[in-house]
Amino acid sequence: MTSREVAESGGRRLAEQRVVATEAAREAVRRLRAARGPLMFVQSAGCCAGSVPMCFPEGEYLTGDGDLLLGTIAGCPFYIDRRLYEAWHSGQLVLDVAPGWPEGFSLAAGEGLHFVTQRRV
Repeated sequence: MTSREVAESGGRRLAEQRVVATEAAREAVRRLRAARGPLMFVQSAGCCAGSVPMCFPEGEYLTGDGDLLLGTIAGCPFYIDRRLYEAWHSGQLVLDVAPGWPEGFSLAAGEGLHFVTQRRV
């Protein structure tokens, strides 16, 4: 499904998984879920944390009509702002971890780690 088809359909969920994770990211999510419970990810569209993925306890971030569900990572939903998805011309996001503390309100991926995404065309 192209970003145009998503926009025209008014749907919030994409037909295929558009986000994957490295093994390091999946392990970080598993550890974080064990410590904090259910989680969710939101790929920021620029506000407080630039354009980084933010991790929240599930339900702490309220999604709306402008958010698309790209898929799940280790059982955790991963949303992106529809306009950002369209600007990036679809593709696939790869969730990973990197050294450094998270920006904004995101949970850390571990001691001194934060989540990052890369776009795979």
